[in-house]
Formats: sequence, C-alpha cells, structure tokens
Amino acid sequence: MTIKAMILAAGRGERMRPLTDRTPKPLLVVRGKPLIDWHTQALARGGFNELVINTAWLGEKISDHFSACLSPCGGRPLAISYSHEGVDFGAALETAGGIARALPLLGEVFWVLAGDVFVPYFEFSQDAVRRFEASHHLAHLWLVPNPSHNPCGDFGLSPEGLALNLASGTPDRRFTYSTIGLYRRALFDGLPFGNPRGLKAPLAPLLRAAMDNHQVSAELYEGAWTDVGTPARLDELNQPTPN
Repeated sequence: MTIKAMILAAGRGERMRPLTDRTPKPLLVVRGKPLIDWHTQALARGGFNELVINTAWLGEKISDHFSACLSPCGGRPLAISYSHEGVDFGAALETAGGIARALPLLGEVFWVLAGDVFVPYFEFSQDAVRRFEASHHLAHLWLVPNPSHNPCGDFGLSPEGLALNLASGTPDRRFTYSTIGLYRRALFDGLPFGNPRGLKAPLAPLLRAAMDNHQVSAELYEGAWTDVGTPARLDELNQPTPN
C-alpha cells in the first residue's frame, strides 16, 4: 500500500506579517530554500513521493512553485494532489477540517506535517509506518522538548510510549507536538468524509479524546526543530553559522 503524506499549508501566517502578505509561510526561505522543500526532500528520501497539500492563503503560489520543480532530490518525481480550501470555501478549515476535506485523496494510513516547521534531520521512515500499521493506535505523534514560546507543552508521554492528555498544570511532564505524525483515517470518523460543507474543526480535541482511550502513541524527538512562527525565529535560523 502506498503511504501518502499531507503537508498542511493553508494558514495565513498572521504573526509573520508583513513577510506573508505576498508569500505563503511554507515558501519562506530558510537556509537557501523554502520551508516546504525541506519537507518534500526529506519525505522523498524516505520513499514517500505521493503528497497532498492543502492551501488557502496564496495557494496558487504553492502549486506554481511545485509545477516548476517536481523532482526535489534527483529521485522519483513527486506526485502532488491539492486540496484548495481557499478556492472551495474562501478560507482555511483548521487542521482537522482540512485533513477531513483531503481524506478522499489519502489512504487508510498517512503522514501529516505542518509546512511551517523547520526540522532538517527528521527521518520519515518505512519502519515507523510498519510499526504504526501493526498497532491498534489511531495516531502516532512525534513530540519535542518544550521551546521557550510553549513552555507548558501540549501532551504527556508515558513510559510505555502512549501520548497522554495531561492537564495544563503539569508542564514538567508535557512536551510540545512537533506537528509530525502518522494517522489513521478512522481518527476522523466523527467528521463528514471529504468535509463537503467545509466545516472548520481543530485537531487537538480529536487527539485528546483518542488519548483518553489509549489510542495515540508517541515518541520524543530531540533533533533540531523550530516552529517558524515569527520573523525573529526566521531571522535566527538564517543567521550565518560560525565556522
């Protein structure tokens, strides 16, 4: 079964303005290439060449970008399908709403990752997919140590590798969701398949409900990771590295 990956690229990037007034955030350049290209190249190295990208704000610029270059690392060309939420509904549908809209383009199991994080050394591996497929979980998340802008974290992590829906008052036991995960279609059964009416829905409530039923696994990723959410973080990433 071919495993596809969905790159979330529909956000407006309000905190990145004025940089995002004319450029969608996933196309902002980090260390010489657009953020989204770091993802497509990493996915291709792992053998994941079939992608779904959702768009809203300046979505045509993202499709134009890929129409000019479909083989990012000299291997098999990328096969990209688009879910143009801005064209279909006039705005982004939030994370779960956007994934539900794209489900007809995805399989039973698929990767999801945000187009506005910088994680240059993450390995999208076939082994991770096989382990997830062999499990009963609805999602597997990669968590990261809490950055300064999210000191309380998002989810807990049990010694057995389960993601935990911990209260916000336990920051020393919570980690930040990297935005990278493996998902089963069944996690989104509570939303209309294909989201034909364009319902807006966040992802966190679905994950927390599944965590309460012990249906979400997780692991800690301690490699380089940045949520490129402000111009200052983008500038910091683009500073020359010392020799």
